[in-house]
Amino acid sequence: MTRSRLLPYLLIGPATVFLLLLFVMPLVQTIALAFTDNGATSLTNFRKMMGDLNFGLSLRNTFLLVLAVIPLQLCLALMMALMVQKLEKGRDLVLWILIIPLGISDLAAGLVWLSILQDRGYFNTVLNMLGLIDGPVNWLSYEAPVSLFVGVVLAEVWRATAIVLIILIAGLQLIPREYAEAAEIFGATAWTRFRKITLPLLKPSIQSALILRTVLAFEVFAVVYALAGRNFPVLVGEAYAWQHVNQNNGVAAAYAILVMLISLAATVIYIKALRTKPEMQP
Repeated sequence: MTRSRLLPYLLIGPATVFLLLLFVMPLVQTIALAFTDNGATSLTNFRKMMGDLNFGLSLRNTFLLVLAVIPLQLCLALMMALMVQKLEKGRDLVLWILIIPLGISDLAAGLVWLSILQDRGYFNTVLNMLGLIDGPVNWLSYEAPVSLFVGVVLAEVWRATAIVLIILIAGLQLIPREYAEAAEIFGATAWTRFRKITLPLLKPSIQSALILRTVLAFEVFAVVYALAGRNFPVLVGEAYAWQHVNQNNGVAAAYAILVMLISLAATVIYIKALRTKPEMQP
């Protein structure tokens, strides 16, 4: 009896130790750094953060990037998931091709799109061959903020849509086929079956995908840094600059706390907005 009672604790023990060492302790240290100045409890680091010239711009850019990327990724992933679900042959091969970007690091993805969009990259080469431009165009310059923003969005959508795709495909496989088949017998169109059956039953998966991708989108850095450097400030990029350029751990920690609070707020919103009743789950 004693062994059977201890077994659950022994099984979760390694995971608990892992979380304590690699999550809880760094979190406590970050909070301490953010609220400490010269050994005393203070809000000085947060005042410096909000007084930073790039603070407002990085906050705006981060939110704009999230608002542009997340809906695009959700729509694209949903369309691809439905397409893969309909395939009778070659489904595994198509899915493998679609999730290739998932195996590429953030920085590598940024460098891939840098080779495409830089002034002598592949995109300009194709446009020049078609006679649409006379010479190299710097799409990633601070003088062209719209094309710079579009380039970052394209790179981030290409890199991370696969995460949403995998979650939605897993959710689609949990939906019983009998529901759609019964609706089809009663004359429901494909759009009606999707709107009345697939989408409601897929809501838990959509909620999980949105929470994961939104949290990661607020933490975007490497893709932006590879494509734009400091020309497109984001919150995590500013934290990096304060940590490694300005050598100020306190302000960097304040940026980290801000990103964490924003992510937590977004998670709460998704949980409340996409709450699913037990009877609606497949």
